[in-house]
Amino acid sequence: MSFDFDATVVGAGAVGLACGRALSKRGLTVLVLEKEAHIGQGVSSRNSEVIHGGLYYPTGSLKARFCVEGRRALYDFLASRKIEHWKCGKLVVATQESEVERIEAIFEQATANGVEGLAHLTGAQARALEPELNAHAAILSPESGLFDSHGYMLALQGEIEDAGGSVVVSAPFEGAEPLAGGGFTIRVGGEGAMQVTSRLLLTAPGLSAQAVAALIEGYPPGDIPAGHFGKGIYFRLTGKAPFDRLIYPPPIPGALGTHYRKDLGGQAVFGPDLAYVDTEDYSVDPAKAEEFATYIRRFWPGLPDGALTPDYAGIRPKLHGPGEPQPDFQLHGREHHGIDGLMALFGIESPGLTSSLAIGEAVADALTEAA
Repeated sequence: MSFDFDATVVGAGAVGLACGRALSKRGLTVLVLEKEAHIGQGVSSRNSEVIHGGLYYPTGSLKARFCVEGRRALYDFLASRKIEHWKCGKLVVATQESEVERIEAIFEQATANGVEGLAHLTGAQARALEPELNAHAAILSPESGLFDSHGYMLALQGEIEDAGGSVVVSAPFEGAEPLAGGGFTIRVGGEGAMQVTSRLLLTAPGLSAQAVAALIEGYPPGDIPAGHFGKGIYFRLTGKAPFDRLIYPPPIPGALGTHYRKDLGGQAVFGPDLAYVDTEDYSVDPAKAEEFATYIRRFWPGLPDGALTPDYAGIRPKLHGPGEPQPDFQLHGREHHGIDGLMALFGIESPGLTSSLAIGEAVADALTEAA
């Protein structure tokens, strides 16, 4: 049987586009469907644009593996395509003696994960690098950085299209039915509503992962993990950025916590926090500025009063609720749901952006080897 496309990807965020690129590299014709009017309008456009070193994740987990592999590949990709990025480095800071044990555990985890160049710093050594920092001790991760995530996604889109594929926006996925001899019939909504056939199907729609899986005929409901919306807000500093490097206190339960970055435009941004919400609410409450200021002054005592202004919010597709352990990325292939030619991604939150190229390669390998 002939198909309209070899592979269809649902979701044109960083991970969906990276998967589409990886499939295109293997000679497949690829269709990427995006419900929004532009690529990268969901999780991928509302984050810190941080390139994570791979410090925090349990050794052997997909997060640990994909973060380190993805980060190495990402720097090469950005440099070769002249996409703006900055390997600024990162300090994980213990602001008092009681936090030293926690950052030491991070150092050991990162070393086990193969993160390069890590160094223990005394408080004096950390302040020599960043004079305004309050630090009892710190870990330096020189491989951490920042990048232009939208420029990155445009480059991924360009490579898919250069290989003969299509990235179609304003094209919501409305359902799929497996065909008797393999492959899928896929229904696409929007003004150009259509039906296409595809040999392979990959779902990477971020916050909509559970809803999209439920639209695939025969997908077992028991294989769809419960999803949670983890909202994080950001505040921007009025005035000169105090640090060049990323500054991270020890992580909070369920997330990495409110951190500092000097963005590619030279401005200081703090965030995100973590609050569980029921809807996609991207508002930023200005009243949270004082709570942020109290937290920030733990590592930057010199924060001036009234210097924080509301910036933006993001929502992470979490697979755990408040107080629950943070699970790994979930890549569900035939061994999970029993459907040939289908891969469904769930819970691709941080470090998903850093990991995207590695996720794409792993997904493309799994789909093409099984086909």
